[in-house]
This record gives sequence, C-alpha cells and structure tokens, in this order.
Amino acid sequence: MGANTYTPAKHFVSAATIVLNEQNEILLIKGPRRGWEMPGGIVEEGESLKEAAIRETKEEAGIEIEVIKFCGIFQNVQKSICNTLFLAKPVGGELTTSPESIEVGFFPIEQALQMITIDNFRQRIEYCLDNGKHPFYVEF
Repeated sequence: MGANTYTPAKHFVSAATIVLNEQNEILLIKGPRRGWEMPGGIVEEGESLKEAAIRETKEEAGIEIEVIKFCGIFQNVQKSICNTLFLAKPVGGELTTSPESIEVGFFPIEQALQMITIDNFRQRIEYCLDNGKHPFYVEF
C-alpha cells in the first residue's frame, strides 16, 4: 500500500449518561428523531469522554452532573461508532429543554425502560444499572 492511499479511519465516539436522582429515578430526554433516550452525544476533539458526558447532559437537559463511574462501551461495528456510558448523579441546574430535547424529566426505572423504543438504548440502561456487568464491552 503506497503512502498516498492511506485514509485515516473514521470512528465516532459518543458519551452518554445514566443520571439517577435520590429517588432512584432516571433522567431521560425526548429527542425529535429517536424518542426517549439518555442524554449524550459525540465527543469533540480535545475533550475527554467524561467531559463530553457532562457537557451533553448540561446542553440537552439543563442540569449539572457528577460522574460516579464509567460503566462500559457499546460498539456499533458497521457504523464505526463507540458509545461510552457513564453513571452520574444530578448536582445542580434546572431541567430545561433544548433544540435536541423536546421533553426532559426523571422517571422511575421501570417506566423509563418502557418509554424507550430503541432496543439497544434499553439494553444500555439495563447494563449500566447492573453493577455485576461493569465494565462491559458489547459489539452489535
């Protein structure tokens, strides 16, 4: 392979947070396209995974969080996307919607899992809530 034919790999890395309040309710945002999900998004250049998780939660839901632990990774092999997942707790701010979230709120876990329509989003939450699975690495 000649030097000129090298193409840098295009991988997307995202960070999402499972935010649990003191009532053990989970923070969900309702996006315009995918419905209910946990806050998260693409990690920017020069940003840590943890910083991205904190920033995305603030941008999408209006609240400040403290990251408690790294839970694991879901890798979409076909699309070259690595989704990193963190467990966090709210420490300030007010729940606020954004262009990326038409509704936001804390919901009991059972109810939250029923509200999410995308299967692997539901699976991600279940894995994050199961300490016995940490850290996990799931390919799909």
